[in-house]
Amino acid sequence: MNIPMAKAKAQLSELVKRAQAGEKIHLTKHGEVVATLSAPFRPGGSKGLLGALKGQIWIADDFDELGPEWDEYTK
Repeated sequence: MNIPMAKAKAQLSELVKRAQAGEKIHLTKHGEVVATLSAPFRPGGSKGLLGALKGQIWIADDFDELGPEWDEYTK
């Protein structure tokens, strides 16, 4: 759906609701698309990003320890 900026200002709440429902809203100025309003991409469905990879990533206990080859740089 294309909508002029002037009209979008008056209907922002309604346009955001429509974008949340999955509709892409193209905002236009002088007939040219200048922005797109859409729902955020959420990998794996509606689950947010925070904690999305819990249990899928492993980090070694010594990942931040430097070996002896770095001694001359850390003095």
